[in-house]
Amino acid sequence: MSSFSFTTPYYSSLQILLSDRSFNQATTSVLLNRNLFPISSNFLRISSRRHRFHANSVRSGAETEEPRAQHSPESNAVSSNGSKLSTSFLSYLCPLLKIFAGGDPSRERNFTLEVATSSLSTLARLPWGSRTLSDSSQSNRNINLEPLLPLQLYEFEACPFCRRVREALTELDLLVEVYPCPKGSIRHRDIVKKCGGKEQFPFLIDPNTSTSMYESGDIVKYLFHQYGNGRNPSTGLLESTLFTGWMPTILRAGRGMTLWGKASTDPPPKKLELFSYENNPYARIVREALCELELPYILHNVGEGSLRTKLLLDVSGSKEVPYFIDPNTGIETGNYKQILSHIFQTYSAATL
Repeated sequence: MSSFSFTTPYYSSLQILLSDRSFNQATTSVLLNRNLFPISSNFLRISSRRHRFHANSVRSGAETEEPRAQHSPESNAVSSNGSKLSTSFLSYLCPLLKIFAGGDPSRERNFTLEVATSSLSTLARLPWGSRTLSDSSQSNRNINLEPLLPLQLYEFEACPFCRRVREALTELDLLVEVYPCPKGSIRHRDIVKKCGGKEQFPFLIDPNTSTSMYESGDIVKYLFHQYGNGRNPSTGLLESTLFTGWMPTILRAGRGMTLWGKASTDPPPKKLELFSYENNPYARIVREALCELELPYILHNVGEGSLRTKLLLDVSGSKEVPYFIDPNTGIETGNYKQILSHIFQTYSAATL
């Protein structure tokens, strides 16, 4: 893998990271195990379509009380050799990114570069996480016919295995409560350890079936079995994580991995809301910031073909994401720059 560099200090560390000999050896050991899955030419373009959506909060409280759920048998499944190899690679990658990542996420950014690297991340994961798998037989389905209680996902944005689960949630057109668990977490990692016995991510809790589980592959299979109406994950979704799932983590220099030092120690009184789909480059930048601030939020997935699109059009007259709602301040905006400015100004320790 050849090295490359950017013109700003924030991304110049990538040159060091990608030229490191040990890192190259670790990467090569992963890539040479299997062939990459081909990507359909129909998806070889970056969708700049940014759905816009406005709706009332599904759950007003931002409480992070201990969830009551039983462990699913899936969480005890033995990982495959490929999964073990990729996990080992990730354990090597994350400390490096933590060292070379760009520091204070609240400072002024080069947004041209931000969008460029996020768009490259989108290309690396196409076609996954961009559209739903709904078909004509479900076209009349009421979007309210979802789990009675929202699913709860404990994860962090930079994790490739968490990304796999978020992509599945987009395909299934599901709403989920996200509890970010960045490194240095002061709230949510303790909850996961208390409920599941260890700090491992992603961790899913389904209060509708009293199920909780680790292991991204098991979570995806569970979601499709429980809420997929007989559908299967799109081709390559599970397998591709071993090869390209870590690319957004590298291209984004570990954004969405570590708690910001000035993040507030208390969650907002009411949960924030974000309307997006997983592979949207603008929504990714917002989710990274929410993770670095450890802000819990309600995630409304509105991928291409989403059954929420009609409601989205009726309410806002547009299809743009991200769309952000802060019920604590009354702020609603679809501008990702304004979202970043708002959450860093509002939810830093210095302003609360």
